[in-house]
Amino acid sequence: MSGYAFFNRASKAYHSNPNLARLLVVFTVGGGGGLALSNDGFGTFTPAFAIADDIPKKKVVVLGTGWAGTSFLKNLKNPSYEVHVVSPRNYFAFTPLLPSVTNGTVEARSIVEPIRNILGKKKFDAQFREAECYKIDREQKKVYCRSSQESNFDKEEFTLDYDYLVVAMGARPNTFNTPGVVENAHFLKEIEDAQRIRNSVINCFERASLPSVSEEEKKKILHFVVVGGGPTGVEFAAELHDFVTQDLAKLYPNIKNLVKITLLEAGDHILNMFDKRITLFAEDKFKRDGIDLKVGSMVTKVTEKEIMTKERATGEVVSVPYGMVVWSTGIGTRPVVMDFMKEIGQANRRVLATDEWLRVQGCENIYALGDCATINQRKVMDDVAAIFSKADKEGTGRLRAEDFKEVIGDICDRYPQIQIYMKKKQLKNFTNLLSSAGGDEELDIDKFKKALAEIDTQMKNLPATAQVAAQQGEYLADCFNRMEICEKNPEGPIRFRGEGRHRFHSFRYKHFGQFAPLGGEQAAAELPGDWISIGHSTQWLWYSVYASKQVSWRTRYLVIADWGRRFILGRDSSRI
Repeated sequence: MSGYAFFNRASKAYHSNPNLARLLVVFTVGGGGGLALSNDGFGTFTPAFAIADDIPKKKVVVLGTGWAGTSFLKNLKNPSYEVHVVSPRNYFAFTPLLPSVTNGTVEARSIVEPIRNILGKKKFDAQFREAECYKIDREQKKVYCRSSQESNFDKEEFTLDYDYLVVAMGARPNTFNTPGVVENAHFLKEIEDAQRIRNSVINCFERASLPSVSEEEKKKILHFVVVGGGPTGVEFAAELHDFVTQDLAKLYPNIKNLVKITLLEAGDHILNMFDKRITLFAEDKFKRDGIDLKVGSMVTKVTEKEIMTKERATGEVVSVPYGMVVWSTGIGTRPVVMDFMKEIGQANRRVLATDEWLRVQGCENIYALGDCATINQRKVMDDVAAIFSKADKEGTGRLRAEDFKEVIGDICDRYPQIQIYMKKKQLKNFTNLLSSAGGDEELDIDKFKKALAEIDTQMKNLPATAQVAAQQGEYLADCFNRMEICEKNPEGPIRFRGEGRHRFHSFRYKHFGQFAPLGGEQAAAELPGDWISIGHSTQWLWYSVYASKQVSWRTRYLVIADWGRRFILGRDSSRI
């Protein structure tokens, strides 16, 4: 067969089968390596949903196009819904790469995917509205929205009815009410933030290059302060250091020695959510790189030219001049979510509280996921009497360990903190847990309570990360895809305070690890199984994983191309 005939036949086969699975393999070897496989979902099995034309479709309104909202939309397949998406941004942004955008390692358009591209692939009615929701009316089942487009005219307002509402609006930067932060500091939460930071860095270098500026003033202009020692702040400081030493030092040789990068952290260590080995390595590396790391330093005020800090150890207040401040100290609740929380009686909470099925507590058809919500896991001690009663079918008031066999699976499913506790205490099974309370032969209700007394101490809120939000979106979409089936045949655990079963298994987060790029082509990773990896090979693993996690082949190609361009040509320093 000739080469032309082969490619002609292959082309026909491809176009006649557009749903062929596509794989991306990024394989790297160098003192270790990483392999990442990604299936874009084109070849995944799609259920054969059937719905009559005369049956009215349920209207689902999705607020937000971040990790949670986009994951929900990508995995929703049931055509029995009419979907309306509302967001002030008509794209999804791969936020873990925002620090790379600030210095030109990756271009902004390379990490965004138009949301209409995602909706256009759906086999059901899905519409997008570029607007922001400013009010949620639970009683009337309406959301009130206004256009987010910049215009000289009044912003258009409209309302949407819903049968199901999915709140995935994310969060805003948390300033802790520190004076001057909003007016004078940069945030790193959105694409626009990264672009502003990039322009500001170049602007500082150009100003410091002017002949009329004194050397003392140049030092102030070229002092870059990063507030917050979490993953975002650490990665940005590392990216900025690489940008300065690898690219800008060549373009501004006369002022390269005047540059100073300071990282402020109020706690005792940076990356305190990571393993201590990673924390110590990162701190040592920053010191070697010349990054001024100040822990135990709390920012009290930010003015136009100075930042005030209070040293926790001495109580001393220090004022430091700066050229640019980047604020990365956590997240806060958006105003519309705060108003909604007041309406439903959650005013005293930090974020929306949901049950284990991501349904907002007190609201039947409203779900919340991502950074704007947290799961309020039910305590096992609140239901201990009901659990005992379900197992005590004979009503004797005394049970043996084998009497719990029929409900052990349901207990562990409904209360995941039990499994966490048993793992921590190295207990093999539920029977061993009961035996620890002296229940080798029989248990009464008091001994049963004693056995479970410390279980609820293992309850922890999930971190506000992209990984959590994406898994929640995928879980909720799966629930919506099987809503009718599970209404008829519930698959969840037993209702201990009622009859029957819950419709679905509750959400379970599976942690796949976390990365911390540290600059100089080095990174640290904390992976499942207590595996810690640090160094150059980990950076290549980071490349492969982040390439595979892109939401489309278009962005995957663009990101890899940007990395290759940076390796060959360096970073672009144009202020555009």
